[in-house]
Amino acid sequence: MSTIASNLETVRQQVQTAVAQAGRPDNAVTLLAVSKTRPAADVRTAYGEGQCDFGENYLQESLEKIEALADLPLCWHFIGPIQSNKTRPIAEHFHWVHSVEREKIGKRLAEQRPAGMAPLNICLQVNISGEASKSGCLPADLPALAAALSQRPELVLRGLMAIPQATDDEAEQRAVFARMQQLLRELQVDHPQMDTLSMGMSGDMVAAIAEGSTMVRIGTAIFGARDYSA
Repeated sequence: MSTIASNLETVRQQVQTAVAQAGRPDNAVTLLAVSKTRPAADVRTAYGEGQCDFGENYLQESLEKIEALADLPLCWHFIGPIQSNKTRPIAEHFHWVHSVEREKIGKRLAEQRPAGMAPLNICLQVNISGEASKSGCLPADLPALAAALSQRPELVLRGLMAIPQATDDEAEQRAVFARMQQLLRELQVDHPQMDTLSMGMSGDMVAAIAEGSTMVRIGTAIFGARDYSA
């Protein structure tokens, strides 16, 4: 068994244990393998072990991987910050975008989604901890952003994403994730199709799942330490 295969098995078991502890259905949480800085060969290996959803942060690197792996039925998620001049290739090549924080970005993604492609699934990124260094829409601005983007037929407004301030205190983790769940519930009144909470990474996955995460983003625990010099 390869290292990636062994790691995937371990992470999947951790996810299932957290799901069971939270009293949620077995299929409640999707594992998103964060493959940034990892070669296409590693993604191919993970696919061979049944992993289909992959998250990428860096556009040029991800486009090269998407082309190299075009023979596989992978689901590609863009999870990094989005510059206005990079929206077209994201709209053309990804199935999901988790990091929409401004109407301008969402509008450009909609306008640049090729005709004939399925609508682009999007999550609104929330700056849930109010950190100046973090991307994301402020919670108070979510209703207006959701209302604007829900009118675009090229998009499907799926849910919310957050990267909270790091802490080892599980009670603090859960409080932040519980706030995210409440924000989603409030938006579901007008946008019942919203069904996704993209939250939780290796250090806070258990707390995120306990508070309703439907998609956890795990990288190093699957692929090993990243090589940023490559």
